[in-house]
This record gives sequence, structure tokens and C-alpha cells, in this order.
Amino acid sequence: MHEIMTIEEVAAYIRVSERTVYDWAQKGELPGGKLGTTWRFKRDDIEKWVNDQLSTASGKGPSTRVATTSLVLTPERVILLDRSSKEEILTRLVDLLAETPFVKNRDKLLKGILDREKLMSTGIGFGIGVPHVRIDSVTDLVMAVAVCRTPVADYTSLDEAPVQIVCMLAARPDQHAKYIRTLSAISSRLKDASCREQIIALDDPSTICKLLIESE
Repeated sequence: MHEIMTIEEVAAYIRVSERTVYDWAQKGELPGGKLGTTWRFKRDDIEKWVNDQLSTASGKGPSTRVATTSLVLTPERVILLDRSSKEEILTRLVDLLAETPFVKNRDKLLKGILDREKLMSTGIGFGIGVPHVRIDSVTDLVMAVAVCRTPVADYTSLDEAPVQIVCMLAARPDQHAKYIRTLSAISSRLKDASCREQIIALDDPSTICKLLIESE
């Protein structure tokens, strides 16, 4: 994992154009610094900036509502696993998403997810992985979840806590606001230790689904 990121890497990570990253950096809206004429960004600073954006994206602080439609996550897209590698889990979740009418090309989605992980792991801490991508082979925001009874040994996390809950989100490129709100809601809900413990202990996908998408 790189400690220092280029404009190109930041643009790929947060799914905006390189020009947008450059403009934000120039205006001081994105944490970074210049080495000569070249912008460089610290990974930790970018992660913090992204988390700050997630927590305020709705304009009203963190939201506990995942989305405005129940189609985003259904019990059929919640799976319970014993032992799996990170890539196996990501592939299983992509396959679940590809069964929905919202994914036009399964292979493009898998490539987008895996490329995103190569750039930087989506283990956000607290035992949570949130692989996510916006891509033109997706027509609407959709989500799948894996609950892993045994921690995923090769899923790198910011706080080094073993990942056990993996929530995958895919959206089309123009769904930035809805995508960020949903990421924020999932992150906020799963940072609650009691919620995580319930989810890991449950054997019922329907109850797990309700815990994740219903407002408190």
C-alpha cells in the first residue's frame, strides 16, 4: 500500500477526473502538497478526507438510512461464509450483483472492483470492508453483503482489525450523491459495535438485511 499518492491515483480512488483532483488541490479543498510542479498526497490524509466527506455528504451529518429504495439490498444478496479469501468474497458478491437487472456486464464490474482494491484496500476499520465502484455497466445503485464467520486473513484494514463484514456497492457514474450517502450510512451503522456483533451472530439474511437498511 502506497503512503504517497499521485493525482492519477487519487482520481482513480475517489472516482473523479484528474482535472477535478487538480482543481480541488489548487483551491485547498483536498489535502496535498507540491514537490516542484507535481502534486503529491498522503494516503492517510486522503482517507481522512474521504471519511469526512462521507460523514457530511447529506448536509445533515451521518445518515442511518441506506437508501430510498428497498431494491438496493435484498435478503437474496446477503450471504454467510465460513472461510474465504478476499478475492473469493469479492467475486461471490459481484456474481450476486450480476444477477440483478442493474448490472449489464459482470466482467466489467469485477474488473472495476478488483482494480479499485489494487489501488487501495477498502477495509475501513472496525472489521468492515466496503468495496465500491461507480461504473457505466451499472444502471442503478445496488448492494450485496457477505458476513464471514472467520475473519478474512488477506483483507487489509486501516486499523488492522480483521474484516468479517463486507458490503459491496456498485452504482452508475452519475449517482455520486446517492452513492456517497449510502456509503456514509453503511459506515455509520456498522461502526456501532452492537450492530456488528448482531450481524456476525445471525443466521438469517432477512434480519441482517433489515439491520443494514432500515432506519433506527
